[in-house]
Amino acid sequence: MLPSVLIYGGLFAVIVGAIAMLWHRTRRRAAAVIATGAALVLIALIWPAGEERVSTAASKLDGRMPRWQFVERHEIRIAAPPEQIYAAIRNVTASEIRFFRILTAIRCMGRCREKESILHAPPAKPILDVALQSGFRMLDDDAPREMVIGTRVAPRTLALMNFHVDRDGLVTTETRVFAKTDADRRKFAIYWRFIRPGSGIIRWSWLDAINRRAAAQPRLQLSSTS
Repeated sequence: MLPSVLIYGGLFAVIVGAIAMLWHRTRRRAAAVIATGAALVLIALIWPAGEERVSTAASKLDGRMPRWQFVERHEIRIAAPPEQIYAAIRNVTASEIRFFRILTAIRCMGRCREKESILHAPPAKPILDVALQSGFRMLDDDAPREMVIGTRVAPRTLALMNFHVDRDGLVTTETRVFAKTDADRRKFAIYWRFIRPGSGIIRWSWLDAINRRAAAQPRLQLSSTS
């Protein structure tokens, strides 16, 4: 997260410095601010991406991707049975995820309108269905415990995302990315550090949408026979 903070802090400093350059008396200071901002951006772009790995596999995601360089993890506790939560995960739509359309539009810069994709999703269609029809694959569907989907974001770079549901209602979603070569890692690092803040907002909003949908569903009744 720190490299993303440096990038956007540096860009903000460059913009402020550029505006200050309009006034003759502040040009020297403005030039210093611009130089500092540019240095922060450069540091963020060349910041090395270290590798992490699991020692013991505790989830389907761990088994699928035990090593990664980029990760994002969020969680929420939902007062509903696991089956109900899992159904909400499968059925939540783009329109239910706050800021989804705004942030994906910014990320696409108008380049995603040609066809349906997770970055250009119909408002009323389950977002996971859209993902699975536009480049993602369902790797594990272990209802009501865990789901793992994945896609190749580059020929040698793989991204996986899961939703994991505990019996006590704790829901986690984690995205991991593994790049096979140093060159691929450096290229993806630039992209990742630019999208990381917006991606985090989407993930939090996504979990909140799952919570609201699960809470709105009638609670499942377990029947017994004697």
